[in-house]
Amino acid sequence: MTRGAASFVTPLTLEVLTGYPVWQEEYLSPTGSGEEGHIAAARWAEVLCVAPATAHLLGRLALGLADDFLTTTALAFPGPLVLAPAMHPWMWEKAPLQDHLDALRRRGARLVGPVEGPLASGESGMGRMAEPEAIAAAVEEAWAAARGRAAAGGAAPLAGRTVLVTAGPTHEPIDPVRFLGNRSSGKMGFALAEEAARRGARVSLVAGPVALPTPAGVERTDVETAAEMAAAVRELAPRADLVVMAAAVADYAPVRPAAAKLKKEQGVPRLELAATPDILAELPCWAPGAVTAGFAAETGELEAAARAKLARKGCDFLVANDVSRADIAFGQEANEVTVFRRDGEPVFLSRRPKTRLAADLLDLFTPALASRERSLPGAR
Repeated sequence: MTRGAASFVTPLTLEVLTGYPVWQEEYLSPTGSGEEGHIAAARWAEVLCVAPATAHLLGRLALGLADDFLTTTALAFPGPLVLAPAMHPWMWEKAPLQDHLDALRRRGARLVGPVEGPLASGESGMGRMAEPEAIAAAVEEAWAAARGRAAAGGAAPLAGRTVLVTAGPTHEPIDPVRFLGNRSSGKMGFALAEEAARRGARVSLVAGPVALPTPAGVERTDVETAAEMAAAVRELAPRADLVVMAAAVADYAPVRPAAAKLKKEQGVPRLELAATPDILAELPCWAPGAVTAGFAAETGELEAAARAKLARKGCDFLVANDVSRADIAFGQEANEVTVFRRDGEPVFLSRRPKTRLAADLLDLFTPALASRERSLPGAR
């Protein structure tokens, strides 16, 4: 506990509730080993989680400052770091804090929250600490990823691989101020890119128009239209081992966007639409050696539509979800999907946070990389 934490809850309360000793500012380890306390704690732990993480604490961690038991432990700790920020919205929005968060992300820290909700000040807004279940899930994910690297002899599961991910919607202009689009938030694709980078891959992310921060270790290309996304994927796909098309690409675009804003006085415009490039169907030509995965957002007859799309597009995996459900629709933090495979039976993944779902999906995609390599000409 920090000094600030002890002003809210007494150490004795936590000791009684948990049955474990509470460390505060001890210099020597309470085990009697004579070892410095922060070194003993850093050596013992598998994951370091700070909840709540205040603005001041996040700044100290970003700068590598170590002036109390928590920050000295954090500076010495070699494993994964999970941070659950909590503060007033005005503090959360400030540029210096966001700079500190970017630095922490680049070093591999996993952020969970904050979320919208009631605050200690009596107000409501973005800055409330994430719910304990979400924090616990992030800790489990961090631990599982670290365990996976250890099982691989210290190598990250996707080390040496190149992964291309698309995310978000596309906006097809009608005139300079209007567009045809969809409700995709990009959260699933960004979670996949972040998880692939965490597993050691070189990750390229092609993002439609979304307001999401770039995950640590990811090279991002921003696009707006389906044609721009197709051009970016065509350039990047030949170097990819795995391509995950999580973007919700518009199927149609206006043939002749107006050069000036359409005025209501001109009457209802007549829009002529044309099909946009079918990026997923082109992938076998652009990246013939890559494992490919597409996404299908459906509103009915999910299995039949997904199986037909899998066969039509020629991809290895087709991840389908029912966006008519409010709890897993576009923009939600969680999703529930069925993964249809060209080789094998479908896999159902029940509703879970998109960050956790990203890890589960990559667990499905990764074995196909080794199988694909063995099937290539010249493979032994």
